[in-house]
Amino acid sequence: MFQIKRICCIGAGYVGGPTCSVIAQMCPEITVTVVDVNESRIKAWNSDTLPIYEPGLKEVVESCRGRNLFFSTDIDSAIRDADLVFISVLSNPEFLAEGTAVRDLKEPDRVLIGGDETAEGQKAIRALCAVYEHWVPKERIITTNTWSSELSKLAANAFLAQRISSINSISALCEATGADVEEVAKAIGMDQRIGNKFLKASVGFGGSCFQKDVLNLVYLCEALNLPEVASYWQQVIDMNEYQRRRFACRIIDCLFNTVTGKKITLLGFSFKKDTGDTRESSSIYISKYLMDEGAKLFIYDPKVLKEQIIHDLSQPSISEDNPERVSELVTVTSDPYEACQSAHALVICTEWDMFKELDYDKIYKNMLKPAFIFDGRRVLDHLHPHLQSLGFQIETIGKKVTPARIPYTPAAAGPRITASDVPTSKAKV
Repeated sequence: MFQIKRICCIGAGYVGGPTCSVIAQMCPEITVTVVDVNESRIKAWNSDTLPIYEPGLKEVVESCRGRNLFFSTDIDSAIRDADLVFISVLSNPEFLAEGTAVRDLKEPDRVLIGGDETAEGQKAIRALCAVYEHWVPKERIITTNTWSSELSKLAANAFLAQRISSINSISALCEATGADVEEVAKAIGMDQRIGNKFLKASVGFGGSCFQKDVLNLVYLCEALNLPEVASYWQQVIDMNEYQRRRFACRIIDCLFNTVTGKKITLLGFSFKKDTGDTRESSSIYISKYLMDEGAKLFIYDPKVLKEQIIHDLSQPSISEDNPERVSELVTVTSDPYEACQSAHALVICTEWDMFKELDYDKIYKNMLKPAFIFDGRRVLDHLHPHLQSLGFQIETIGKKVTPARIPYTPAAAGPRITASDVPTSKAKV
């Protein structure tokens, strides 16, 4: 059987970098070269400060970089010397979760390899299987044709996104009835037919894969004249957008129907904890809706750079073609206590563990009163009695915490956004 001795991976991003680093570590006899046209990214991979944050990744890279793992901008040479080129030869979709990518690569539920049903295609499949068999049991390596492989990737992410949108839809019902979505999720999750994974209600899913893959599925269904199927999966995206808008409207409503000129602290900007990735993060959209209302945002995230936050919020679709408003309304801080100083409300958008350990006595003393906490990730459930005893007004996803809100007289003009606004996300080519 043909043996692979040199691998080239095109793209040194969130997938290519970690995947090929683990392959290099697990297969010391194979030379792995990761190439990219982005010189600064390659320079970062060759430095002590990697371009992405992922628990355990730095240790993996440092264990084999310079021995059998290389990062380069010399794409032509790497392709020419390679026995296998990732991405362009086979369909080998990744099923990585950011924040646990290294563990997912080393202990995968399955490895899926698709290829042409030709002699050459089958030969390539067997060669790649041999690479993964260095550390993955054979029974976990699935081989299929190319279409099955690609659709499996789209369907897997669509099903996961669907579960999140499903529990988020129930969270709205819980808030209206007095139920607790965490209790509901636990009850239905104990049904073995359903299971308890991805039943955590929140401000909505983010990341590079879920929305992209669901919309790809929608587009594929429309192109193949399956409009009912396309509409079904589009609702997953629409519900996610509805949850974000609903949460933003709740903030505005609780702050006496206006946030214009008010300081609001956002804790967390990455789309989930243990990653610095902000792609499609719900924090971006919560920020947009609050900026639309004139709120002054103070943002803190332990891993996301200030430049990235400003870049995300300055995109035309977020800044309403007015990037200047970002400099007027947004301040990025490096200290969570500084971010909360003199704030009307703090909003938890990412479930970083550190947010459970903050000194909320200190935070409350330095906030304007009444002081509000909007927990979009349900990370402070265990602290509710203490927080209420301090004087915080608490609003969270899928549960009524504050029995009665502080009364107010509605302003003559309401907020620009409403939870019932038609979502703008549509299937794209």
